[in-house]
Amino acid sequence: MKKNVRMILILFCITSLLSGCALLPFSDDNPFAKQGGKKGEKEVAKIEEDPQSQSEEFQEQEDKDQKQKEENKQKEDKEKKDKEAEKEKTVKEQADLLAAMYDYDGAIQLLQSQPDYSSNTELQEAVAGYEATKATCVEYPLEEITHVFYHTLIKDTSKAFDGDSKEAGYNQVMTTIDEFNKITQSMYEKGYVLVSLHDMATFHEDGTVTRGKIMLPPDKKPFVLSQDDVSYYHYMDGDGMASRLVLDENGDVKAEYVEDDGTVSVGDYDLVPLLDTFIDEHPDFSYRGRKGILAMTGYNGVLGYRTDIAYKTGENLSEDQRKFLDQNPDFDYEKEVEEAKKVAEAMKKDGWEFASHTWGHRNATSDSAEKLQEDNEKWENYVAPILGKTDMIVFAFGADIGNWEQYTMDNPKFAYYKSRGYNYFCNVDSSQYWVQITDSYVRQGRRNLDGYRMYYNPEMLSDLFDAKEVFDPARPTPVPEM
Repeated sequence: MKKNVRMILILFCITSLLSGCALLPFSDDNPFAKQGGKKGEKEVAKIEEDPQSQSEEFQEQEDKDQKQKEENKQKEDKEKKDKEAEKEKTVKEQADLLAAMYDYDGAIQLLQSQPDYSSNTELQEAVAGYEATKATCVEYPLEEITHVFYHTLIKDTSKAFDGDSKEAGYNQVMTTIDEFNKITQSMYEKGYVLVSLHDMATFHEDGTVTRGKIMLPPDKKPFVLSQDDVSYYHYMDGDGMASRLVLDENGDVKAEYVEDDGTVSVGDYDLVPLLDTFIDEHPDFSYRGRKGILAMTGYNGVLGYRTDIAYKTGENLSEDQRKFLDQNPDFDYEKEVEEAKKVAEAMKKDGWEFASHTWGHRNATSDSAEKLQEDNEKWENYVAPILGKTDMIVFAFGADIGNWEQYTMDNPKFAYYKSRGYNYFCNVDSSQYWVQITDSYVRQGRRNLDGYRMYYNPEMLSDLFDAKEVFDPARPTPVPEM
């Protein structure tokens, strides 16, 4: 008897416990009953009366879930496939760009390095095309490479040619933006391709020299381009030319131009951004990403930034420099230097190079070796830290440190420059090409594409463009003689 009572009590406790945990459908804990009395009762009755219907509902829900999983999987697979296709497209575009700039080996290597190359017929066909084009290329004679140069381009001819004392000089040695664009288009159509002095020869640390080997399709011709005095000197203010080079919101190098009302516009207002834009649209105008060479002085700073030490110390200031500092009492020299460095670095990464034009725009023919040494020390101290060390010197005034014969170490000017790491030397020469490549230097003559040459010697430029078609009608004529 006691045993039976004990069992009953145990069962009662277990039942009470389970009821409290909502594990048994007592009326107080029935979820359907809580939803609204009779409605809950009907739901319970429905389940109890039609278990088959409930099973079908569960199966239908499972089918829906499975279908959704399959759709999600298909979507994920498509996104993955699209990403792979986009990556493949991007790689193909990169290879096409390399090939357009005559780096066929680089293009081939890029595609062949792709994981799916062995099974990707599109990439294989592209490589076959690059190899076929490469096979047609011929080596161009280095001694027949021409070199053209400009000064700052004129944006507003009404300000440059306004009848003041500077008009004659601008008319003689400068080129308008319209002229530059026409010349560039003509040279492109004639098959010219931008190369560097460094493509013509390489000087090694052990003192040896390797001649370059420029391979191009037979209808292409290499040329070197340089621009002098990209400092935007004070004397040019208000004369219709850019004021400095800057980085825009995309990190591209553009030129600032001060409008009549004092506002500043940013755009393609000088050679650097104009050429950048042209090559973006015509990559085959550049040999493996080459741009131009900027021949830089330092006495007014570089690239339009007032970075010479005089702006910091206030010593030995010219009248223009003193006026500038007076007009800009909050001038921050250190910030100016840092901004110039940013622009220079961006330019170098994009294929531009810098050369010395002597710090003070010196005449290397008439100046003594001692004066040239003093001048170069300033360039190394105040310009090189911003633009970087260079092994190229482009002589101002079209001067040179020797005659047409080869330089020798008996020449104190050459011996000094060579000791400072200069290997490439440029003068001005009206010939179509003038090149010396020796075991110790490369020397090249440059052709001025300016008002003077177009007006007086148009026949000397016929291999590049038709001067009559290019000559800006806004130029006063006759162009003053030199």
